[in-house]
Amino acid sequence: MKPRPTILDVAKQAGVSKSTVSLVLQGSKAVKEATRVAVREAMAEIGYVYNRSAATLRSSSSGLIGLVINDLRNPFFTEFAALFQMELARNGFATVLANSDEDPELQTRMISSLVEHGVSGFIISPSYGGTQETLAVLEASNTPTIQVFRSLTSGDPKFPFVAPDYDLGGRLATEHLLEMGCKRIAFMGGLEGRAVTEERMSGYLSVLADNGMEPVVLTGQATRAFGKATAAQLRADHPEVDGVICFNDLVALGVLAAGPELGVKIGRDLRVVGFDDIEDCRDSYPPLTSVSCNIPDFATSTAEQILAWVKDGKVPRMTARSPVALIKRASSGA
Repeated sequence: MKPRPTILDVAKQAGVSKSTVSLVLQGSKAVKEATRVAVREAMAEIGYVYNRSAATLRSSSSGLIGLVINDLRNPFFTEFAALFQMELARNGFATVLANSDEDPELQTRMISSLVEHGVSGFIISPSYGGTQETLAVLEASNTPTIQVFRSLTSGDPKFPFVAPDYDLGGRLATEHLLEMGCKRIAFMGGLEGRAVTEERMSGYLSVLADNGMEPVVLTGQATRAFGKATAAQLRADHPEVDGVICFNDLVALGVLAAGPELGVKIGRDLRVVGFDDIEDCRDSYPPLTSVSCNIPDFATSTAEQILAWVKDGKVPRMTARSPVALIKRASSGA
């Protein structure tokens, strides 16, 4: 049987040193792109396959990052997961993706399994509930962990937490609707009492208070179905409402879908703003105004932070907020 090619064979084939090949395999940015390409081509030519398991025995990093998401059916989280995975791949790391489906028990089991498989770090957008069980597993594993979008605990986080500036997003959306002439603005969607709901609503409430206006709040599931059903309820109970800020884009798209059935001209009779700016916003009818969380930059920054922690021991700030911006489109009359 022909012996398996080694790293020395790759170095000889590419005309570089063994250390240079090692740097390429580790995803080091110190290697020039032309050299990186030459090494990869040499690996393909001689059939060299990097033995990650053997490398793990020689180092403290498995090259695997666990990404645990609360709801991958939501396009917002899907976009983040895809972009995050691609950024890790560019740096020589692999992503192990898990969907907890808003089930805290499943979340704890998946995290425990990933710890057993030796992941080097975690990125978690946690489900609601089961906080103590999940925290116990993470604290016992001593694995670098960053929370995104949501935090496992209220108040001071147990692990670094990064999320978009939800409060500012609510302010921008409310101020925009006031500028467009809205006299009565409602907030729709988001589960009552949840920190994310309260944060996304806080800017809305502050701006209304500053302008001496009373809020109209209809909380509930963050889904298209809820948005569509609640648009009819809003029209029946609060016909004076001429502007709506939705907890997320899915709720807003539901409101847009209800417009024709209710005889409501979206963007004129009712001005609608979503939150997250998922790709569907650009293709909806009418195109949806939304608070952009700039997911591409957020994914890149998150990947950079977990890699710096895993590779260099650089712990991120305990709490950080990323910029948001209002993307104005026809649904708000822009």
